[in-house]
Amino acid sequence: MFTRTESFKEFIRYYPVVSAIICIHIIIYLLTVIPLFPNTLIFEKLAGVNLYIVQGEYWRLLSPIILHSGFPHVLFNSFSLVLFGPVLERLLGKTRFILLYITAGVAANIATLILEPLTYIHVGASGAIFGLFGYFAAIIVFRKDLLSRENSQIILTITIIGVIMTFLQPNINVTAHLFGLLAGFLFGAALLANGRTSSSSSIIRTGGLSRIRPSLKGVPASRLVLWGIIIILAVLGFLAR
Repeated sequence: MFTRTESFKEFIRYYPVVSAIICIHIIIYLLTVIPLFPNTLIFEKLAGVNLYIVQGEYWRLLSPIILHSGFPHVLFNSFSLVLFGPVLERLLGKTRFILLYITAGVAANIATLILEPLTYIHVGASGAIFGLFGYFAAIIVFRKDLLSRENSQIILTITIIGVIMTFLQPNINVTAHLFGLLAGFLFGAALLANGRTSSSSSIIRTGGLSRIRPSLKGVPASRLVLWGIIIILAVLGFLAR
């Protein structure tokens, strides 16, 4: 389910939304570090600053989702998307996946606005990514038939560890993580409780996209090793930063 065996071109073709989001992450990050661009200005205009939001700069409820504070930050959030985004993009379809991602991210930023002081400043896609965890949790609660027992245990374990690490690590927007998770769960509850899932929902239970690549046979060992390293770095980095 979370093991990627596609080539780079296949990944882009099968998961265009996830690919586009990661591309945006990288482009915005490069704009903030390459000296040719107004790096400071980009942060000034896109960062989530509660004081500026209440003064009418409402785009800051959305823009922090694509802005990151450094290379490890953008790296781990992007890798998390690579791991957890593709299955949901195929399950929900492009439009609903985008709606889930944006809804969770904006909900996390609205909660940050309400619960954190006016001087609070934040950036990052973590709230939106926790929304993906929330949707997986909704699947486990409302549509257990869509997930195998093994995959349910994996996603629950990662979600619980992620929540715990949220409280243990410094410089983490705890509010965004928790409310992103909640928003994703509620989004999933609204769809799944009424049985509104796409025709490709069976791919979650089988643990992969069978019609695209039925097994790992024939996959070069170097590619499997590469994805294994990526998975380990992504999970450790996302949970421990």
